[in-house]
Amino acid sequence: MTAPPSVWQPRLDGALLRLRPVTREDFAPLYAVGRDPEVWAVHPASDRWQEPVFRTYFEEGLASGGALVAVDQAAGQIIGWSRYMTDAVEPGEIEVGATFLGRPWWGGACNGEIKRLMLAHAFRFVDRVILRIGETNGRSRRAAEKIGARLQPGRRGPEPMPGVVHLFYAVEKADFAAG
Repeated sequence: MTAPPSVWQPRLDGALLRLRPVTREDFAPLYAVGRDPEVWAVHPASDRWQEPVFRTYFEEGLASGGALVAVDQAAGQIIGWSRYMTDAVEPGEIEVGATFLGRPWWGGACNGEIKRLMLAHAFRFVDRVILRIGETNGRSRRAAEKIGARLQPGRRGPEPMPGVVHLFYAVEKADFAAG
């Protein structure tokens, strides 16, 4: 089951957040969230808080055709983003990742809502969602496990960052539907 590229930039509404396609005008509010070094402290790209590095990350996301900004429904404020990606997937899969949130939204329901919204949308078109996470990024690995993602031992794919080992997690459509 495949989907046209336009499918990967939907508008999705949850109880806390609205996800919408990223635009060039979103750079400043996203960087306002992403310029905090603590946001990237355990991430393999720990220098992403620096404006030139963040700008490259933003431009890649904008060009990807799958980046979504997360907007706090109550405040109307951009709090981070996530992306649908296709460079490491097999037929019947999509990858969800490159997610980041500002620190005020850590540890609550926001990351889970982003992932649940994106998974529910993705499972209209694919049977498996992949999450590729830096091996040493314990915070993201725990977050993936909280949404039911399972480690895929032995799976390898393109390494987006030289010298960084990434692990693959997967959520199956049937498991997601079962709750």
